[in-house]
Amino acid sequence: MAERSATPLFGQDHVDRYRASDGEEGHDWQGTQTLLLTTTGRKSGEKHTTPLIYGTHGDDYLVVGSKGGAPKPPAWYLNLSENPEVEVQVKGDRFKARARTATPEEKPELWRTMTAEWPAYDDYQKRTGREIPVVVLTPA
Repeated sequence: MAERSATPLFGQDHVDRYRASDGEEGHDWQGTQTLLLTTTGRKSGEKHTTPLIYGTHGDDYLVVGSKGGAPKPPAWYLNLSENPEVEVQVKGDRFKARARTATPEEKPELWRTMTAEWPAYDDYQKRTGREIPVVVLTPA
């Protein structure tokens, strides 16, 4: 088991192991923390779950739509832009939340929170011409 834990988790394997272990495997990831975000596909209507680095601001959870600084935003961000009702799992805690993009006024503070979790977000922003969003997840 120790060998599996030493291997960084990615994609569906990360989701599966996080869910099966209530986050014992997968919450702590490469020096930071992750949650599972489930959105509804804007075209398919199907549920899609993505492991994402998160921070907190009060009772809200924060995630970043970086896609590593790619020119286009991640599919999960496009999905929640169409349907902001999402599901979140943090360790063993599963709850419904409402997602929204941080306003220009609040983004600088929230961006600092997130770059404290994952400093590479600053590099990702430099790589792309698009404004990388911070998403606020407010528990329902």
